[in-house]
Amino acid sequence: MLIQVDELKKVYGSKDAQTTALNGVSFSIGEGEFVAVTGPSGCGKSTLMHILGFLERSTSGSYKFDGRVAGGFSGDEQADIRNTRIGFVFQAFNLLPRTTVWDNVKLPLSYTNYPVKKENKLISDALDWVNIGNRSRHYTNQLSGGEQQRVAIARALVNDPAIIFADEPTGNLDSKSGRQVMEIFYKLNDAGKTIVLVTHETYTAQMAKRIIQMLDGKIISDSPVKDRKVADGFIK
Repeated sequence: MLIQVDELKKVYGSKDAQTTALNGVSFSIGEGEFVAVTGPSGCGKSTLMHILGFLERSTSGSYKFDGRVAGGFSGDEQADIRNTRIGFVFQAFNLLPRTTVWDNVKLPLSYTNYPVKKENKLISDALDWVNIGNRSRHYTNQLSGGEQQRVAIARALVNDPAIIFADEPTGNLDSKSGRQVMEIFYKLNDAGKTIVLVTHETYTAQMAKRIIQMLDGKIISDSPVKDRKVADGFIK
């Protein structure tokens, strides 16, 4: 099992002013799944993703990544997992401004020792996945929102991670760009990539294969998607 979570809790603040973001969350995600975590703002879904992505620590409970207890990883090991085993895609893109598409996608490779030829192939392949190779020498601030998000996905892909966490990836996009982004996630999942999508959009969530619904820091349902929603001409 790639991810296994048992009775996970996350509490912010001191004893006098505590906020419980996660309250006893348990589930597992296997390799090759496409899971949407959904619920209203403040339900804990982004906090959950941050813990799963080694960006935050839980207050209590157990989190195993690829069979190993997350708390047992050293700081360096966690950093290595974030760079090589996990890809992140965020609503705000988080690209470097006034920097080319190529150099943004190259960024995660700065922590590797790949030969230049291999590095260039990894970048080129990632750009091909998102169909934006023809814009590789453009600066990111010259691109549309949809194009910027595709660059962010390419950057998440460049190290061939085991899993991609996408936090509201269509939240800042128009409907056409959002469909293009979701099409990329479909293709990646069809190729075997594990996708965990955090979204408050019901329609977007129903494009996944499984939905975990949250409310007030708890999971209130976890079920396969029986009637996946598609757009005309979108999913083949």
